[in-house]
Amino acid sequence: MTTAAAQLAFATVLTALAALAPHVAAAQTAASAAENHAATSTGPAPDIAYGAYQRGYFLTAFGYATKRVEDKGDPKAMTLLGELYAQGLGVPRDDAKAAEWYALAAARGDRNAMFALAMFRLEARAGARDRQASAKWLAAAAKLGHPLAAYDLALLYVEGQLFPQDFARAAELLRVAAQAGNAEAQYALGTFYKEGRGVSRDLVEAVRLWALASLADNAEAQVEYALALFNGEGVAKNEAAAAGLFRKAALHGNPVAQDRYARILSAGRGAPADPVEATKWHLISKARGETDLMLDDFVAGLDPATRAAGEKAAKPWLDAIKKPGG
Repeated sequence: MTTAAAQLAFATVLTALAALAPHVAAAQTAASAAENHAATSTGPAPDIAYGAYQRGYFLTAFGYATKRVEDKGDPKAMTLLGELYAQGLGVPRDDAKAAEWYALAAARGDRNAMFALAMFRLEARAGARDRQASAKWLAAAAKLGHPLAAYDLALLYVEGQLFPQDFARAAELLRVAAQAGNAEAQYALGTFYKEGRGVSRDLVEAVRLWALASLADNAEAQVEYALALFNGEGVAKNEAAAAGLFRKAALHGNPVAQDRYARILSAGRGAPADPVEATKWHLISKARGETDLMLDDFVAGLDPATRAAGEKAAKPWLDAIKKPGG
């Protein structure tokens, strides 16, 4: 984008800001206060443009970001302009302009812009779908420590189509994302340690990673962590804690957790026995494709009233499962 074009865009935005002054006054007041603070503070200057973006003052964010581009050629401001155009926030959605701003920022080393370009190429925005180009930008962003890029790139190494299958490289990338707090990466890396795939087998480390992912309500990790707790594998045995995790994952719709929680309630291990709830969760998990002959026999052996109560409790779930997309 030329300087003249940027100046024209900024002039258009300033006109719009004048018309919408009552709506952006609060953001501009906050920005002025931040500028005054920056002038007297020895710490890093606040990102005024991004602060306005976070608060929902998108036109204000656009104006400040444009000024930072003109004054300093700031790549983070370029990425923010790309994001505003990509989402149509404060300005009409324009994938071509978004891609231009992302490309300018990526050329200046901004990892968020690189990741955005990877997603654009994958989703066929501002051009044809191009998995090779997407992978290139993912690799560039991952090299700079972008956690989502590292996770997505790891999946490509596991898949083994765009790159030769390489579980060791995938594990390295998953570790980058896991250390940044990505729950999906923590779960996936935990399975690598459980199976000894790309890393040395280490059940204790696998359980540690699943525990971290469980805190972020990753249902698959909750199931694995609960199984480890229930059986005392890689962690001290704790059936009550396992029951609580199975219940959480069951409520998130995980059929394996629903089946295991039904078993717990049928046997009264880790939680008080509850044949009605056991029936309910068994029927729900069965509707989602889980097979459990032991629970089939358990439910069949209940008295009719108890079985009917369990079926009634399961009905709202079963009705939802039968709906398209349920």
